[in-house]
Amino acid sequence: MKKVFYLLLMISGIINAQKLRITYSAKCKTDLNLEKINPQIMVLDFVDNKSIFREMIDRDGDSLKINNGSPMNSTGFENQYYVKKNLAKERTEKIITNSENNFLLPIDEKLNWKILSDKKKIAGYNAQKATVNYGGREWTAWFTSEIPINDGPYVFCGLPGLIISIEDNKTEYVFNLIETKKNCGELYDARKQLIDIDWNQFEQLAINYYDNPNREMEQKIKSNKVFITDAKGNRIDLNIKQMNADLQDYIRKNNNPIELNHKINYQ
Repeated sequence: MKKVFYLLLMISGIINAQKLRITYSAKCKTDLNLEKINPQIMVLDFVDNKSIFREMIDRDGDSLKINNGSPMNSTGFENQYYVKKNLAKERTEKIITNSENNFLLPIDEKLNWKILSDKKKIAGYNAQKATVNYGGREWTAWFTSEIPINDGPYVFCGLPGLIISIEDNKTEYVFNLIETKKNCGELYDARKQLIDIDWNQFEQLAINYYDNPNREMEQKIKSNKVFITDAKGNRIDLNIKQMNADLQDYIRKNNNPIELNHKINYQ
């Protein structure tokens, strides 16, 4: 019995010490009027029972910032997929970035998985089916115990193996494994100065941004018009009111968030 116990401890230590970079193809239908969705590349970096899931462009930006670069920052509040997990402490946090501010939004909704007997092969791995409700959506996942970490894309975790495929019942959000690489995962945890918020505060921040998306620009200038210069040196005049109207229209059209139970009704 003692030998079995120590063997389990050794296996647990090996798993916890793993460094993995897991790449997913993600189809996110934020605009329900679009028929075709171009897939995005998203990455799950897993190091010592901690992970960060984000779009590849955000991962590259964090890497640049860690190395004293100046990446472009996100703006707005909708449709961001940046999630930190501490699996040992069962803590999942969503990071929302708007301009220079990073907001920490704890994900407290429990994932009550139902593991089913269905099995099939996906991306070369033996996978098993599981279902869960999250964010006002019904999800179907496939996980593999051949990669023994209980993590997955976005907030999804807690199964006895890596989630290699997951989609909601309307196929508006679909995440599929592309590849895994061992011993090359780096967290690049660049977003550490965080402002704690809850879902109510998130909604208010999002509404405030929607009301005036270019508030910061307006505060820096006295005129309603600004201009930029293109690559050929030509002046392009910008109208802030029109820019606001265009951004508001974009936000309304792309208002199908992954957490459907926290959808904001923009007016």
